[in-house]
Amino acid sequence: MRHRNGGFKLGRNTSHRRAMLRNLVTSIILNDRVETTITKCKATRPIVEKMITLGKKGDLHSRRQAHAYLMTDEAVARLFTTVAPRYGARPGGYLRIVRTYARKGDAAEMAVIELLGAEHELNEKAQKRAEARTKKREEMEKQLAEQQPGEAPDPNAEP
Repeated sequence: MRHRNGGFKLGRNTSHRRAMLRNLVTSIILNDRVETTITKCKATRPIVEKMITLGKKGDLHSRRQAHAYLMTDEAVARLFTTVAPRYGARPGGYLRIVRTYARKGDAAEMAVIELLGAEHELNEKAQKRAEARTKKREEMEKQLAEQQPGEAPDPNAEP
């Protein structure tokens, strides 16, 4: 019986579980959104919320505690300069977990865990990627037109 044995084991030993959660927390702080299994999302949420609370305190001791847990200096800097100020007046509940689909290989339920209020930044990133993609496509079409001066390239033709 598992009575009063709380916490998520995640099918891993202690060191592997701790390293995996540290990596997930670091990725969430750096990227604002991560797709993983629901169980990992639920195990990660309290840790990320504690990191954001440390970021809201903003003192040296909090910065050192965050640095001891997060994997990169970049994640610590982003936590204290970008992520934590976003939630200055919010008393908690900084994350959203959205169930997405069942993974094809093992039918694990997948979910997206994301920071609230990061939609604006994520939309800007997606828009920049789309602009870069169209610019690259135009350059490729221009190169094809220069290679074959007599024929205009057909955008629907297969390469």
